[in-house]
Parts: sequence; structure tokens; C-alpha cells
Amino acid sequence: MQALITISDKQYLVKQGDKLFVPRQQAAIGDKLTIASLAQIDGANTTLQNSNSVQAVVLEHVKDEKVIVFKKKRRKRYQSRNGHRQQMTHIEVLSL
Repeated sequence: MQALITISDKQYLVKQGDKLFVPRQQAAIGDKLTIASLAQIDGANTTLQNSNSVQAVVLEHVKDEKVIVFKKKRRKRYQSRNGHRQQMTHIEVLSL
């Protein structure tokens, strides 16, 4: 069985035991999150219900890979280089 969930305006297709990285959540390590499910998928049957929920536990808070932002204006001797690392939360799905 799989479930379609939404966390911070991003959708994930998860099943029990999945570990995934989501945008930073305001929860301490070890806290349990209750996430509303958009759809339950079981083989050929798909149920669109908001009444179901997914239980997940926060494993850790980490930073994502660095993204380099490079700006340049040609013939003007202007260059700017910045890096950015997005804050992420590592969660594990406990039950659907």
C-alpha cells in the first residue's frame, strides 16, 4: 500500500518504512509527525480521502548539497559567486 502526501507544498509517494528528505520541519529529533494523506493506493484501487493520515518520525536535521549561484555581466568586469545549502529534515514513515 502506498500513500500520496504533501509536505511544504511538495508531494511524495510513500510506503511504510520509507526514509526521505523533506524541507525543514519545526520538530525535534525523535518527534512523531502526523501528515494528512491525499490518496491511498493499493494495487489497482485508488482512494481519494483526506481522512487518512500517515505517521512519520524525525530522524535528523541536515543540510542539502551546495548549490552554486554564479552571476556575471560580460564586458563589465562583474562576477558574483554565492553558495546555498537548503535545510532538510530526514524522516521515516512508520505507518499508513
